[in-house]
Amino acid sequence: MDEGSDSRFWLKIFNIFKKNGHDLEEHILDAKDDGEIRGEDVSMLLNILSLRDTTAEDIMVPRTDMAAAQESGTIREVADLIVETGHSRIPIYRETRDQIVGIVHAKDLLPPMLSGADQNQPPTAFMREPYFVPETAEISGVLNTFRSEKMHLAIVVDEYGGTAGLVTLEDIIEEIVGEIEDEHDETRPEDVQDLGNGRLRLSGQTELEDLAEGHDIILDSEQVDTIGGYLTELAGRIPLKGEEFTLVDRRFIIEEADAKHVLTVLVEPLTT
Repeated sequence: MDEGSDSRFWLKIFNIFKKNGHDLEEHILDAKDDGEIRGEDVSMLLNILSLRDTTAEDIMVPRTDMAAAQESGTIREVADLIVETGHSRIPIYRETRDQIVGIVHAKDLLPPMLSGADQNQPPTAFMREPYFVPETAEISGVLNTFRSEKMHLAIVVDEYGGTAGLVTLEDIIEEIVGEIEDEHDETRPEDVQDLGNGRLRLSGQTELEDLAEGHDIILDSEQVDTIGGYLTELAGRIPLKGEEFTLVDRRFIIEEADAKHVLTVLVEPLTT
C-alpha cells in the first residue's frame, strides 16, 4: 500500500466512526474500559493514530546533536565515529551541516577496512544518496517512504533549505512502541529511586500505575502511561530541564530531558 492508499484507508476509517458520533480514539478507550484491549495495546494504537498529526520536526534529532562527518575527512574518522556513537549510518557534510551530501553505512566500510585499503581515503566513494524531508513532513508519510524505499534515515531541512536535524526509522518506531534500548544505550537507572525525606528520582518511563500503587502518587491520564508522557501532555511539548510542575502536593522537577523524551524527574514534597 503506497502513501496515498494509506491516507485514503485511514480517512475512510475515521469517517466511519465519526458517522456513528464517536472518534476512533473514543472507541479504542471504550474497548480498554470494557477489558477488550490490553493497556499496552491501547497505548500503541493511540500512538499509531497520533502519527497523522506528528511531523518530522516533532521527533527529529536536532542538528546540534547529529553525529556527522566531513566530506574532506577519512573513512577511518567515519569508522571511529560509528564505534563512538553506535550509529550505523553517518551523514557526510560539505563545509557545514547545512550541506549534507551523502550517508555512509557501516556495512559499506567493512570491506575496505578489513581488506587493508587506505584508511585515509575520503568517504565520498562509499556514500549513498541522502533522503531529505521538510520539517512539516508527516511522520506517517516518512515511514511509508522508509518502508517502500528500504531506507532508515532522513535528513530534515528547514524552510530555507538548511539542515534542521535527522529522523531515523528507530525514532518513528519508538513513537509507537516506546523507548528501544540497545547495547549502545546507557543503562537506565531504576525507574524509582528513593532519595529520602520524601524525595524521589523517577525515570521518565516510570508507569503512572506504579507511582499510584507504590508511592500513593495518583496521576490519571487517558492518553499516556508514564510520568514523562504525563508531564509532556501537561506542558503540550517536551518539558525543558529545570522546568517545574506542582501536582498532588508535590513538586515535579525535570532533571534531564532531550529533544524527544523526559529522561529523569525529581519529586519532592512542597515546603510549608
